[in-house]
Amino acid sequence: MSSSPTSSVPARSAAAAQQVGPAAPAGSAGSGRDRRNITLAVVLCAQLMIVLDMTVVNIALPSMATGLHLSATSLSWVLNAYALTFGGLLLLGGRAADILGRRQTFMAGLTIFTLASLAGGLATSSGLLLAARAVQGVGGAIASPAVLAAIVAGFPEGRERVRALSIFTAVTMGGSSLGLVLGGLIVQWASWRWVFFINVPIGIAVVALAPRLLANSARQRGRFDAAGAITSTAGMSALVYAFINVASHGWSDRVAVGSFALAALLLGAFLLIETRSSQPITPLWLIRDRSRAASYVARLLLVAGMFGSFFFLTQFVQEVLGFSPIKAGLAFVPMTGALFATSRLAPRLATRFGPKPLMIAGLLPVVAGMAWLGQLNAGTSYFPGVLIPMLLLGLGMGVAFVPLTMASLAGVPPASSGAAASMVNVMQQVGGALGLAILVTIYGTASRAAARHPLIGATATAQAQHIRVHGMAASFTAAAIFDAVALIVVAFVIRMTRQPGAGASPARANPPAASTAEELRAEELRAGETLAEASQLEASL
Repeated sequence: MSSSPTSSVPARSAAAAQQVGPAAPAGSAGSGRDRRNITLAVVLCAQLMIVLDMTVVNIALPSMATGLHLSATSLSWVLNAYALTFGGLLLLGGRAADILGRRQTFMAGLTIFTLASLAGGLATSSGLLLAARAVQGVGGAIASPAVLAAIVAGFPEGRERVRALSIFTAVTMGGSSLGLVLGGLIVQWASWRWVFFINVPIGIAVVALAPRLLANSARQRGRFDAAGAITSTAGMSALVYAFINVASHGWSDRVAVGSFALAALLLGAFLLIETRSSQPITPLWLIRDRSRAASYVARLLLVAGMFGSFFFLTQFVQEVLGFSPIKAGLAFVPMTGALFATSRLAPRLATRFGPKPLMIAGLLPVVAGMAWLGQLNAGTSYFPGVLIPMLLLGLGMGVAFVPLTMASLAGVPPASSGAAASMVNVMQQVGGALGLAILVTIYGTASRAAARHPLIGATATAQAQHIRVHGMAASFTAAAIFDAVALIVVAFVIRMTRQPGAGASPARANPPAASTAEELRAEELRAGETLAEASQLEASL
């Protein structure tokens, strides 16, 4: 991968980073290396648990709907409850790790995640399940920032860190594919409840080993922007609830209108808080740069379309094509393989052709694949009607996301690159939750329209199938529009110049200087974490 403007971290950052790594014993260098490898295995178990939870639940959605009598609109909250709390609190979780210490924060977050997983598996109603999913997101947001921090802090720059990051990438990508297949196995041979129970023994083991293997970081001065975190998460939740309520009851529903008004009030308060806070949870200066802001918007739109399309594709292959849960999981493997293969080539292609042409080249097959899915009907078969569009999506996303990540991080000073990378994660989570809510709304509106015009001479089963597929096709068409708008944003808004040996360089919008030496050291440490996070994003998205 080519170097970027964020590719050098001051020497003081490396020294500070060592505070959080496990201390090597007084013996040989080999024993210290062995200890680091054990530490890597422990934190990767936590990463695998979080990654598995994102995909294993997706395959189990139809079984959850049957077991707890959930409608399509209610079912979307199984994904959104997690995405909203995870995305909304992710920046606060990173801040907590700096102020309170990374080991304690990691253990606290993982404990919350594990207990919430147990509660989700034991849930007897939709309300309890959704509450457990929301708490899972809280735990994941607290624990997740410490995973990459442990890798960056525990492995010196060079061959050892590259090896650790390659293993981290393999776990992230392999875990996503494994979750789809494992979810099918669990649902078919056991119960959907075990997609949550499987987290419990892993979480207990990692929490038990963490005090012995993970050294803590020095605490930093600072304060939490709790008001910003609460208003942003609550505002996005109200907005998502409003869209989903529209899907069930229409645009004239008073609850939906009230939710839209509440969302506007809370998000307006959030912006006001962030502009006045001395230590805001969301660094608004990042969006002053035209290209960087456009990269955030494009990512939000792309993830919005992909997140919602996976939600409906999972149901289509099981409820319309009649695939078993195992076969449904395997049906997504070709797309994952295509995404992984092209993402490995994208950094070299970006160096040769530049990031912007690569983004456009990647988005074209994404738009085509999503538009193809918009033509689904009750008679569509897996090949070619589903497989070819999924391959187009995988190929395009693998190419587009790498330079898009480069655009989000390029031109950011090292002391603030942690904040920039965190914004990338937030855009993904918020885009996924909001996109799914909008697509579910479109699904509900299109399904009601199809129900008002029944097929002549069709049986009740065929009519129900027609209504369901018509709503799904409308949602895929809307997702294609999201992707097309992202393509327009990339083509006409992003302005990037290629430099020798660098991926991209937009105009720089500098952040405010750190007010204390402690804050500067914390920002520099997060810069080291960001280099790892950027590598993982470019390889896995």
